[in-house]
Order: sequence, then C-alpha cells, then structure tokens
Amino acid sequence: MAKVELKKPIVEEISNVISDADSVVLVNYSGLTVAQDTELRRMLREAGITYKVYKNTMMNFAFQGTPCEELCKHLEGTNALAVSKDDATAPARVLAGFAKKNPQLELIAAVVEGSYYDAAGVQALASIPSREELLGRLLGSMQSPIANFARVIKQIAEKGETAAAE
Repeated sequence: MAKVELKKPIVEEISNVISDADSVVLVNYSGLTVAQDTELRRMLREAGITYKVYKNTMMNFAFQGTPCEELCKHLEGTNALAVSKDDATAPARVLAGFAKKNPQLELIAAVVEGSYYDAAGVQALASIPSREELLGRLLGSMQSPIANFARVIKQIAEKGETAAAE
C-alpha cells in the first residue's frame, strides 16, 4: 500500500474533527511530563474537549481550504489540537488555566467560530466566561431589580403595620 493511502485516513480524521467545531486551539506541548500531559488530557476530557496530537504535515493537509488554514503557518515543533464542538471558549480557558501552572505548555493560535486568533488572542478568549456563567450573570442582573422592589414593598408594608398598631 502506498504511503499516501496510509496517510489519507488520518487527514480525513482531522478534517472530520475540525469540520463543525466551534473552536480549534493549537498548542505546543513540548516539555510536559507524562503526569502533566495525563492531567491536561483529563481536564480537557472533563470539559468535553477533544485533544489529540497529529503530525504537522497531516494537519497542514487537513487545514487546507478550511477556516483553520491560518493555523498552517504555526505548524512546526510538537503541536497538538484541542477542539470543542459546544463551547467556543472552553479549550482556550482550560488550556490557559493549565498553562498558568505549567508554563511549558504554549498556546500558539486558534480559530474560533471561523476567526483566527494569535497567542494573545487566545489568552483574551480564555478570560471570557463560559456561556452558562454569562447566562447566570444575566439572570442575576434581571432578578436584582425585582428582588429590590419586593424588599422595598415589604418594608413599606411593615412600616404601615407598625404605624397602624400605634
């Protein structure tokens, strides 16, 4: 079997992984110990993120003609892909959190919802809270005025009761 035929399934696998992804983050994992890498993979798996190491040439072929094509210029060294199909900021958040404790992990670049971000952009994405957290904040800010109004009405009613009792 020719080498091209052996590599084609790997390129197709990468293409399938990135095809309908909300975000694709490229990281350099060199310098991580086995224990650190195992911990990183566990954290990513718990967050619902696909993390896999592929050869740079295979990623280069798979990225051609996709929104991830911008990542091709960063494909040198020991790289891995973190892909999320649900939460656009989750890979950047988890990886940046891990990189704070383990500076060997380097965030290189990302494509989030079709837009390219360099390393600084990935750090900025990491600071954005998750969708659930943002919805919780929105709900809290919507409930706050109602709760304050209810407290004021209750205090007025209590004052009215004490004035009537006197």
